[in-house]
Amino acid sequence: MPVRSCRVTIRDLDGVAHTAEVTAGTLYEAVALGIATIRSDEWVADIAQGFNAVTVSVANVRIEHEVKLGEFTKWLDKTGGSPRELSDRKRIRAILGMPSVR
Repeated sequence: MPVRSCRVTIRDLDGVAHTAEVTAGTLYEAVALGIATIRSDEWVADIAQGFNAVTVSVANVRIEHEVKLGEFTKWLDKTGGSPRELSDRKRIRAILGMPSVR
């Protein structure tokens, strides 16, 4: 899986958009790294779950993706899937400081 430079943007509860530059191998890894980076910044208010969207812009050939946090969380909580998907979820849960299995 190629690693790409990505710009990840999400709005906090105050409606302020925050952007982080991350390097990731997958869309959901970019979402996780971006959220983890943005959450660590003291300027960021809490981030809403559910319908709040995360925008991921890929730098190689700039392509922008938007992921609803509810769908991202649903994917993280999913059980089963291909070995790659299981590995991806485990790595992304680790990025977010979550236990690897629920």
